Amino acid sequence: QVQLVESGGGSVQAGDSLRLSCVASGVANCRSKMGWYRQAPGKERLLIATITPETRSGGHYAEFLEGRFTISRDNANNMVYLQMNSLKPEDTAVYYCNTLIGLTNYWGQGTQVTVSS
Repeated sequence: QVQLVESGGGSVQAGDSLRLSCVASGVANCRSKMGWYRQAPGKERLLIATITPETRSGGHYAEFLEGRFTISRDNANNMVYLQMNSLKPEDTAVYYCNTLIGLTNYWGQGTQVTVSS
């Protein structure tokens, strides 16, 4: 069974950086597109960034990020990362890792990121 586990969240000050990690287990050499989403309290879950297996770094990003976040992946270890720089209070949310394998959409349990001003 495929499982995604996120880590790296925490409480930081505005302007700080965080690096989120997600490991996929139950699948050998994950070759699917992976992505990061976030959900703030009372709001819908939003796509942050996606990355294909062929792209080790870079990918598609939500426009509101203004270039502050970078997604990357390590295919050999089934890992995907989200480097978040210049964090703002509006970045406060639960961040989720996601992948689609076959017809099944998999989600991690989420990791909380809290940015104070």
